[in-house]
Amino acid sequence: EAEGPSNPSWTPPKTPEDESESENKLDGETASDSESKSDFGGSSAVPTSDDTPEVLNRALSNLSSRWKNWWVRGILTLAMITFFFIIIYLGPMVLMTIVMCVQIKCFHEIITIGYNVYHSYDLPWFRTLSWYFLLCVNYFFYGETVTDYFFTLVQREEPLRILSKYHRFISFALYLTGFCMFVLSLVKKHYRLQFYMFGWTHVTLLIVVTQSHLIIHNLFEGMIWFIVPISCVICNDIMAYMFGFFFGRTPLIKLSPKKTWEGFIGGFFSTVLFGLLLSYVMSGYRCFTCPVEFNNDTNSFTVDCEPSELFQLQEYNIPVVLQSVVGWKTVRMYPFQIHSIALSTFASLIGPFGGFFASGFKRAFKIKDFANTIPGHGGIMDRFDCQYLMATFVNVYIASFIRGPNPSKLIQQFLTLRPDQQLHIFNTLKAHLVDRGILGSLEDA
Repeated sequence: EAEGPSNPSWTPPKTPEDESESENKLDGETASDSESKSDFGGSSAVPTSDDTPEVLNRALSNLSSRWKNWWVRGILTLAMITFFFIIIYLGPMVLMTIVMCVQIKCFHEIITIGYNVYHSYDLPWFRTLSWYFLLCVNYFFYGETVTDYFFTLVQREEPLRILSKYHRFISFALYLTGFCMFVLSLVKKHYRLQFYMFGWTHVTLLIVVTQSHLIIHNLFEGMIWFIVPISCVICNDIMAYMFGFFFGRTPLIKLSPKKTWEGFIGGFFSTVLFGLLLSYVMSGYRCFTCPVEFNNDTNSFTVDCEPSELFQLQEYNIPVVLQSVVGWKTVRMYPFQIHSIALSTFASLIGPFGGFFASGFKRAFKIKDFANTIPGHGGIMDRFDCQYLMATFVNVYIASFIRGPNPSKLIQQFLTLRPDQQLHIFNTLKAHLVDRGILGSLEDA
């Protein structure tokens, strides 16, 4: 009886033709995708609609959908680039605030997709716990940043000094509270779904919050380490789209059917050239090359320093093979331009995989975009999917090839020690310098 046609839940077995037809409904969907879809109780997490402003719709009404989309994307891209220049002009504090706002919006877009599916079961606390964990992780990361870069200010204020001293314990206690709240929220018959959502929230935190934290660390190394990588990703995105739009013929990857090899290759060469030119221009300005530091006397950020060797013009010999082609034997360039080749190459060859990852995510949940925030572009996450991958690379690159010991931070920590500890370090350092003959030579001088 349980298997007969009279049972409403019974369905006839699929034939190979039916299975083939169902597999072709959405490129890349597998049996596991279908099972996950039934688990989450919906076919589309976020409905899509035409979010193009009415003004643009009327102005572009005579164009085909292909060219209409081209103009909409182009106009909004120019608007976003203009906004990017404005926030750079406003300085580091505004940049950090914008990074925080972008992080919160990206988190909201991803969590909303999960919530729209999860809400159908009317299970408690998912949205509240998601934002609570976001608060905990931000408290941990930004607390570390404040302690690291504003050490003197923290030590000067008693409440901040206490919070700094027990920062990690407080962070762990906050997270543990959320963990216990999640366990108490578990509902019978929906355990698996709730653990899906628990993992969803934590992966989102890993992707979004951690990467935005690295972006801010890159900014403190100098605005050039913030602007050039982001600009390279933007350039690659634009040029790959342009080359693909006008010359694209060969599909690149099934996850993104509109991506072509012509766009991928054209974007690569354009981005490397753009990175070299932008690095040359920016390397001549201290406001871009100096580390962003907090001045305790004025309680403001400063970007004034003596440029390091990375940002001083040097002469390089051109390989013999290329001398006959370019007609030069040497070339004067900034060492940072060589590093920009590595940054732009990553932005062109590996960075797009952040976009492919996002495309796979959207296909898994059968949505076109993460949101409708930017007409023609989708959500904020649709624009920053490659930026987060780039931020991690830049941070690792700086730590591996650029950053050295920071004497100012060592002195700051030294001054917070007790007098007996300071004397011990002083005597140890003095004995070490005398043994190496350095202190004697300084005294003689």
